Amino acid sequence: MSKTLVVYFSASGTTARVARNLASAIGADLFEIVPETAYTSADLNWQNKQSRSSIEMSDRSSRPAVGSHVPNMDDYDTIFVGFPIWWYREPSIIDTFLEMYDFSDKKLVPFATSGGSGIGECASNFSKLAPNATVVEGKRLTSSASKAELASWAENI
Repeated sequence: MSKTLVVYFSASGTTARVARNLASAIGADLFEIVPETAYTSADLNWQNKQSRSSIEMSDRSSRPAVGSHVPNMDDYDTIFVGFPIWWYREPSIIDTFLEMYDFSDKKLVPFATSGGSGIGECASNFSKLAPNATVVEGKRLTSSASKAELASWAENI
């Protein structure tokens, strides 16, 4: 029997809301990627080149520590991974998360929330970070996506 997990990182609550709705719509388990050190509003100030998020995103090798762990990752066949778009890609903490597990024989489905930026090359990045997974192209989802829309999208993956 196939088991599905929706994993997400959310800085402002938008991605969390979409992830909860997606998990509910498709009957999946839900898991939040929690940073070991929480992001403050100053950390998230993209206009400040010295903010934590700006520094992390300018260094592709940055791996912010994750303070939460999926205890039973082996139980899942399909993992939806949600995040806000930062600097036209997934936040570095998603890269940390992807390197924490062996995704062999699993399907990874990135989904992003953004006011206007597309999902960019996230699927390509996921493939590099989880080389033994099957990575689906993924999609940018709006904060207002209904459960029916989310279910329809997920069913067609």
